[in-house]
Amino acid sequence: MNEIKRLKHLKLALRIVGVIATFGFYPLTVFWPSGWAWSSGRSEYLEMIIAIYATLGVFLLIASRNPNQHLGLVSFAIWSSIVHGAVMAVQSVQNPTHVHHLYGDVSALFIIAAVLAFLSPQAFRLPFAKRSA
Repeated sequence: MNEIKRLKHLKLALRIVGVIATFGFYPLTVFWPSGWAWSSGRSEYLEMIIAIYATLGVFLLIASRNPNQHLGLVSFAIWSSIVHGAVMAVQSVQNPTHVHHLYGDVSALFIIAAVLAFLSPQAFRLPFAKRSA
């Protein structure tokens, strides 16, 4: 895939992830709680996570206009998805009550990270890039 197509697809992916993070996570916890909500009933923790992801979603929508000017944010979206997904995967395996998360939010985070890393390899490498003098 050439850079022009990659950038076009990255902009689209950032818009899709931004909209889902902003508006989609809460409905997913309501309609598929076993795959998206880690507790039943009202949860202050869940409300905080939804607020953080909604905020990230808004900034991803802003970044979608010119992703190359927002590589740090795209890098954060990639790496935070990997780390958050990995932590939840371990928790899901350790506690059989949460195994459905492997098919819900855990998979979603890994898919988001993989798509964004494929479409923005420079953001995927950014934390480990050597600084030029």
